[in-house]
Amino acid sequence: MPDLDETDRHLLRLLQRDSTLSTQALAEKTGLSASPAWRRVKRLIDEGYIARQVAIVPPIKAGLHAIAYVQVSLLDHTEASIGKFDSFVRTEDQVIECATITGTSDFLLKIVAPDPEGLEHFIMRRLLALGIVRGTVTNFVLRQTKYTTAMPV
Repeated sequence: MPDLDETDRHLLRLLQRDSTLSTQALAEKTGLSASPAWRRVKRLIDEGYIARQVAIVPPIKAGLHAIAYVQVSLLDHTEASIGKFDSFVRTEDQVIECATITGTSDFLLKIVAPDPEGLEHFIMRRLLALGIVRGTVTNFVLRQTKYTTAMPV
């Protein structure tokens, strides 16, 4: 982030903690007046430093009491298989994160469900039913020590 000065970084830190802060509140916390604060935030949005502003819903409040990380290995790495898997991941609401990884697996998924049986159902009846998965390794989350979406800026 070499193009950002300390005020831009401060604005990003504030907005990552609370995206509902008004322009006036942002201005007060950064020592700016409202117009320059608004212009800076608009520039951060226009330049892609702020991709979107969202509400973060705790899984438990949404009735999702089971979280698991699932390592997925595909049968092959053809364009068709990868495309089918990518499409599946994009359309499944229970998959809240997906990353291509190195090592013995191809992907790492973060999956939420109402309970452990819901996770099993998703893995057995949705994921494995794709017909392109060689294997999975599932790690259930017992307790989250830290969870944040904020980037260190």
